[in-house]
Amino acid sequence: MKVEKQARYALLLAARDSEYVKKVYGGYFNVFVAAFGAEGERWDLYRVVEGEFPDMSELQNYDGFVISGSPYDAYGNDHWIIKLCFLLQSLDAMEKKVLGICFGHQILCRALGGKVGKAYTGWDIGLRKVKIVKDLPPFSFFDGLGEIPPALSIIECHQDEVWEIPLGAEVIGYSDKTGVEMFTIGGHVLGIQGHPEYSKDILYNLIDRLLNDNCIEKGFAENARSALQLAEPDRKSWEKICKIFLKGR
Repeated sequence: MKVEKQARYALLLAARDSEYVKKVYGGYFNVFVAAFGAEGERWDLYRVVEGEFPDMSELQNYDGFVISGSPYDAYGNDHWIIKLCFLLQSLDAMEKKVLGICFGHQILCRALGGKVGKAYTGWDIGLRKVKIVKDLPPFSFFDGLGEIPPALSIIECHQDEVWEIPLGAEVIGYSDKTGVEMFTIGGHVLGIQGHPEYSKDILYNLIDRLLNDNCIEKGFAENARSALQLAEPDRKSWEKICKIFLKGR
């Protein structure tokens, strides 16, 4: 009898758990596994922001990697950020599936030869309609949705953005705020600027923290909260896209 190999994935966590996420969800790791994981899979956590990285000899044992968001700049030169860039270059050379979320999307771009920096139009916090490029490559991650939607709503929280995609990359999603909302390379790399894993309550708490830390102004925070109450993100569709990308199903 043939025994199927257990699918194995790694979360490269580039942020520290907030008190709110620890209290409500038990940490960001649980948020990601709830969004992208499935029964019978193994998910490992590497807190790259703390200098925890997978052993290079272990990389071939993974079916895919997910890089989280972060309060750090993807264009920074902290030791762990430079080390993460080298890891992502290795995973690209191995053609391992790598999904980058927010900071993860930006650091993927940087590591593979693109350019990232401060967003020209400032903070983007709240819901954003991401327009899907119609002429998608044959390895489309949207097949599981039946018909490819013209746009999908996603939660955003960033003040940095991708300026230029790497050579060989394709932009597959954009918005009226951000030119590169999604990009892909060769079917094994997918970057998403928004947060498919976030629920609205996580963003509400994040808005409060950014306001308390004087990162955003009171009026901006109030407008972001008000706008959030008027619509819902397409979480199920985004989760399906990410699962299809990581697992081919």
